[in-house]
Parts: sequence; structure tokens; C-alpha cells
Amino acid sequence: MNRLLRRSTLALLAAACLVLTGCAGTAEDASSPSGATDGVRGELTVYAAASLAGAFDAIGEAFMAENPDVRFRPVYDGSSTLVTQILEGAPADVFASADEANMDKAADVVAEPALFASNTLVIVVPSGNPGDVEALADLADVTTVLCAPEVPCGAASATLLSAAEVTVDPASLEQNVSAVLTKVAASEADAGLVYATDVIGRDDVEVIVPDGADEVVNHYPIAVLSDAPNATAAEAFVAFVRADAGRSILADFGFGAP
Repeated sequence: MNRLLRRSTLALLAAACLVLTGCAGTAEDASSPSGATDGVRGELTVYAAASLAGAFDAIGEAFMAENPDVRFRPVYDGSSTLVTQILEGAPADVFASADEANMDKAADVVAEPALFASNTLVIVVPSGNPGDVEALADLADVTTVLCAPEVPCGAASATLLSAAEVTVDPASLEQNVSAVLTKVAASEADAGLVYATDVIGRDDVEVIVPDGADEVVNHYPIAVLSDAPNATAAEAFVAFVRADAGRSILADFGFGAP
């Protein structure tokens, strides 16, 4: 039986994520120094999946502390939306996707993507759980919002529901995971599927860890754009994300190792 977790125990989600995917501080391919580099300056535009907003805000602050001549400018949205903008010529320096499929769409305009984090799904319900949701099967009988199928959280949701043989007719399909969480927190829906990292630190929702969640893992790649306006800063930022400082912040926000 799945357990309904109130906010006082949400820290367990971060621990579960790390147990599943390994400690984010042990990645063997990212053991280089943090990312501070002489001559790194100017505006750095990072297009990143919505689920990375909290972690990348913190990483951006830490990166600027080491590189005070850099101005960090993040753009957060669904990975499919971001890759469309990038392919249409948006002046991004770095792209961080919530899945490999959307990074693959940008293969012609990015250089050497590397995995840096992972995430899993949870069921989120409004505080008080008005729909009495306890498991994935219950999502078929309540007002449920999901990410659109082209968005990484939507693709993962479809995989998780299919494996559980659950069919859901969603009240809406959102373009990023933040929109799903916002609707559920506002009681506009009885339930939704979001990433485990999205609910850490929230006290306006409750969480259910569904059976099979540990079998559906999103792996996050990051890459410098081939025509990055600030390639030097972009390369330093990617190195910072994958080094000890970045991995530690990602772990604090509940992300697992790649």
C-alpha cells in the first residue's frame, strides 16, 4: 500500500531518490575542479527544464560567486518548448534538458551533451487529499492533471501509467511540470504527477510515492550550444554543474546522480 507523505516527511523523498540513483557526489566523470576560470565574464543564458529552477537558481548564485564578472540569466520551461526555441535561433549558451529525447532533438546545435542528474515521479495531491487518492489507479477516478506527452514529465507519466495498466483522462495537459504542481496546489485538480524534486520544501501539497516509480527514471543531460554567444562562460558553467559544487547543490534539491 502506498504511503501518503505529509510535508514533515518530504525529506525522505530526497533520500529515496539518492538511494535509487546513487549519491550525486560520486559521479566518476565529473571530478574536475568547480568551474571558476580566469577570464569568464559577461551574460550567460541558460535554458533549463522547469524542474531544475530551484537547483539552477542556487547553482547560478554559487557560480557567480566564483565568477563575479558573469551575469547568470536562466530561462525555465518545459524541455520541448525550450528545444523548439533553441532550434528557432534563441540566443542560448547552455541547454539543460529533463530527458535525453529532447536533447537529441538539439543534436545539430549542441556540443557533447553529458548527463548530470536524475529524477523520478510522485503523485501530488492538495493538502488534505480531498480526492482520497492512494495509488496510481485512483487517478482514473479523480480530476487529474498531467504534463503533455511531448514534455519529459509527460512522457515519464505515460510510461508509469502504462506499466500500471492505468488509463487517465486528464483534465488538462500542461507544458511543464511547474504548471501541474500549481494547479494541484490551488485545488484546481485532485491529483497530478510531478517530479519528486518539485515537492521538496512545499507545505501546500501532499505526496504519494507510487509503485513502480523507481523503474521510471528521467536522466538529465546538459550541453553548450555550438554557436553559444558566450562559449567560455558556458563551458565553465557546465563544468561547475558537473563538479563537486554543482552535484552537492543538486543533491540538496533531491536530484540523484545521472
